[in-house]
Amino acid sequence: MTFSPKAICLDMDGTLLNNHNQLTENTLDIIQDIRKKGIRVFIVTGRSYNEIFDSAPDNLELDGFVTANGMITYVEGEKVLEHTLSTDLVDKVIQSARAHQIYYEVHPNDGERLSLTEDRSYMESMISGEKPDEVGINEWLERQAAIQHEICWKETLPNQKYAKMFCFSNDHGKMQAWIEELENMKKETDFTTSSSSHHNVEVMVEGVNKATGIEVLLKHYQINPADTMAIGDSNNDIPMMKYVGYPVGMFNATDQIKSLVKEITEFTNDNQGVYYYLENYFQHKRS
Repeated sequence: MTFSPKAICLDMDGTLLNNHNQLTENTLDIIQDIRKKGIRVFIVTGRSYNEIFDSAPDNLELDGFVTANGMITYVEGEKVLEHTLSTDLVDKVIQSARAHQIYYEVHPNDGERLSLTEDRSYMESMISGEKPDEVGINEWLERQAAIQHEICWKETLPNQKYAKMFCFSNDHGKMQAWIEELENMKKETDFTTSSSSHHNVEVMVEGVNKATGIEVLLKHYQINPADTMAIGDSNNDIPMMKYVGYPVGMFNATDQIKSLVKEITEFTNDNQGVYYYLENYFQHKRS
């Protein structure tokens, strides 16, 4: 091992989690082993803070969390930075999603994700039936779980802070066409978008991404980005990979991610790729 990280940033979906959105005991154990060496470990994810614990144990101890692709950053369960989407933008995106029959979730800075009741029928219809072959099993299971018991359905949009919007379609072509509509919308309103698969897009505040969230954590712990490792798989990890000194791509990562990294894990996320990579990387320093 030639690189000795002072911090490690770990993506969740497609990285820490297997294809059934599970975090294995081996992976949890290796993370805690690394932390015992004095290395800071952060989860850096597109998920909201609440969504992290849909798949991680409630008592998970880490040194920080970057959630909603950089919109909110936490240290010891407390927010150290948060951004907020304007309610006008959220309203516009909902109206456009409805017109194009795009599934959407609005994620508050605090609390459960929500969607509007009038859109429930077409959203439930999209997720019913058999999984389309082109949609990943993990993404399909997440949407099914959200529809069944995680979305809070509202008649109107409550007046509160919103961190991001997550949008999905089981039709790749329809999603790409709608992303083009969002690009047109950006001509009138500043915001940024990020996709982790061909079937989704997330709407966030302009200039915010995983790297901006990581920057807050590294400043808090006085760690240089050059001394930081990151492991990820999808294109919303690109800012993170460009920011840290030692980017690592999953075996199942996109070609864009693989073109940016120094190493690629031997195994996929569905075969505990993070566990085996970290176990091998730190084996001569295991306690």
